[in-house]
Amino acid sequence: MSKKKFTTIEAAERLMGSMEVAINNMIDEVRKPVDPEAGGSARKAELQSIKQTAIDCKELLLERQRLEQMIKDLQTNGEIEQAKDYSGGFAERFSK
Repeated sequence: MSKKKFTTIEAAERLMGSMEVAINNMIDEVRKPVDPEAGGSARKAELQSIKQTAIDCKELLLERQRLEQMIKDLQTNGEIEQAKDYSGGFAERFSK
């Protein structure tokens, strides 16, 4: 029984798949309606939780996009460029 060799690309692709599942779960949570019976501080807490989930989801989506770009770089160059900045957004990368 041979053990499959670990590769950065394969691991990154698996991580992207897991991130996709997490993002979809977060979107489903944000989509759920606020309990109409909740009032006052309970309603405010529920709305705050929805907002935080949306923000977390956006951040995870951006990280997934950076990971996707890293994979493309690995497939193209065979390595991750040291000077590459994966923090730029989609518009920033393509506006040049």
